[in-house]
Amino acid sequence: MVFNVCHKTWHRIRFVVNYHRREECKLGIVNRSMQAAGVLAGMFSIFSPSKDSLDGLEIEKFMTEPVSNMEKLEKHRTNMQARMELLIMKIQADFCRALEAEEQDGSKFRIDRWLRKEGGGGVSCILEDGQVFEKAGVNISVVHGSLPTEAIKQMRARGKKLSEGGPLPFFATGISAVIHPRNPYVPTIHFNYRYFEVTNTDGSVEWWFGGGTDLTPYYLNESDAVHFHKELKTACDVNNKSYYPKFKKWCDDYFFIPHRGERRGIGGIFFDDLDEPNQEEAFQFANSCAEAVIPSYIPLVQKHKNDGYGYSERQWQLLRRGRYVEFNLVYDRGTKFGLLTPGARIESILMSLPLTAKWQYMHKPEPGSEEDKLMSVLREPKDWLKIEA
Repeated sequence: MVFNVCHKTWHRIRFVVNYHRREECKLGIVNRSMQAAGVLAGMFSIFSPSKDSLDGLEIEKFMTEPVSNMEKLEKHRTNMQARMELLIMKIQADFCRALEAEEQDGSKFRIDRWLRKEGGGGVSCILEDGQVFEKAGVNISVVHGSLPTEAIKQMRARGKKLSEGGPLPFFATGISAVIHPRNPYVPTIHFNYRYFEVTNTDGSVEWWFGGGTDLTPYYLNESDAVHFHKELKTACDVNNKSYYPKFKKWCDDYFFIPHRGERRGIGGIFFDDLDEPNQEEAFQFANSCAEAVIPSYIPLVQKHKNDGYGYSERQWQLLRRGRYVEFNLVYDRGTKFGLLTPGARIESILMSLPLTAKWQYMHKPEPGSEEDKLMSVLREPKDWLKIEA
């Protein structure tokens, strides 16, 4: 009992200290009270010297506490639900800090840890009006409860063997991020990696992984596209050399906007319902893809964040963001599932939308322009790595 109290207190102190450290860095203030808190944390650490990491993860570096109780995560750390939650907490922290490091005005993420009365909760990290990133959202969710009938119908339509006759218990956890930069020469990135379980009436469990990473540039830079796709291919090849070409095509097809006859961006990878060859290998694949996000994207931010641009480039960026909004609200599977889920947190679901976007009647780019060059690859996806031949 004493150990549990000390262990929980220790972790809460460390998260409080880290939070205040981030806030005070904004003001450039060194607050000596933090030193006292650090000493107090050190006193408690003697009760749990091995609790600083869990399966190699340094939990004190997370943006905040996990959604699930730490004791539960430790007790069930070999369980896939716990492993996936810890993974997405790490990916969230790594990515948020990588983005913060690119901000030139000290902008930091707002951290919003929330709970869902139907079961579970999440952590939404939002950065708005930064000098480099106009809006950046990096969300994790860990939810459970009863799967609505409509959602069950959608899953059955995709081939899932789910019991008939009403709501079924489910567990879902994942990370989703969308980054809208201020400079039109820095592309938008989206990634999502998730794990799902549904328990049938006979007690059997259907599980699968899904996710992907895709890039939406406003101006086409072919070397950027090649770099991005190379990083994703490397992550895929570590697990299965057939994955990249298969999941690239799936991505090109998935992010198609039928009423516009164009793709949202220049693709990446996308997969869903992955339940083979086994749970461990599917998890390792999701892990390697999630870890590839930073090396695939941050070099592009560093390369272009100080590029010069003018009014016309900004207006084109806003028009392309309008297409982004259209896809997300009309076709995106994750948005649809979120809105169908009881107790859905609308602010987190819609965090993918940009702060500003634009629709202009019958707009067409000038033939031969840089804008027109982008449109050509949005209409006809390109084999960036020249592997299809």
